[in-house]
Amino acid sequence: MRLDGRIALVTGASRGIGAAVARRYAAEGARVVLAARTVGGLEETDDAIQEDARIAGREQAPATLVPLDLANGEDIDRMAVAIAQRFGRLDVLVANAGMYGPQMPTAQVAPADWERTVAVNLTANFRLIRACEPLLLASGTGRAIFVTSGIARHAARSAYKAGYAVTKVALEALVRVWAAEHEKTTLRVNLLNPGGVRTEMHAEAYPGLDPMNFPPPEVVTEAFVALAEPSCMRHGEVINAQETSAPPR
Repeated sequence: MRLDGRIALVTGASRGIGAAVARRYAAEGARVVLAARTVGGLEETDDAIQEDARIAGREQAPATLVPLDLANGEDIDRMAVAIAQRFGRLDVLVANAGMYGPQMPTAQVAPADWERTVAVNLTANFRLIRACEPLLLASGTGRAIFVTSGIARHAARSAYKAGYAVTKVALEALVRVWAAEHEKTTLRVNLLNPGGVRTEMHAEAYPGLDPMNFPPPEVVTEAFVALAEPSCMRHGEVINAQETSAPPR
């Protein structure tokens, strides 16, 4: 129960990495707030959390489900207000939601598709920072984890993936700036690169590869737990989830 009593918000929690992290956090004792666009997907994650608890022979508080489109900044603000009213703080933010965007020559990307990719992958994370910072500071041991990609360090080799590559490079810059602003506070902020895992988004990005050659998302949840613990002192880093268990420093 390494996260016992911690309030954790996980975005993109209806499937893939977000759902796996939500289940692991709940198993570690966290009270989870799950955000995603699809109500059905959120309910499936909550059902899985309750089934995990039943198998383990323990009670688990139902997840707080927040259906929203993260591209709508006002919805993010309302979610933060609701968390403040219900819990008074936020101990862990997992900013996992994202989209791959169009895969085509940069000059052929439709402006609407570009703007949607930027809104989901970059601007939504800025709005989460803006809305959740007071709640994370109120925790006293606030931890924020943003999901990045190796593409951010290989953008020059990312032909036909401009939207995704550019937004991940920009996300890393945004999070590093925010981390620098909190060198002297109790808030710890990091970026986590999960690497290739068996998710729908990864299959969309690499349709020619057999998904079964990649591990399931559960393999990266240990790194998310380690970075969410109150004892974790790592800050302002980019961590590769499949190369390290991200132990506290």
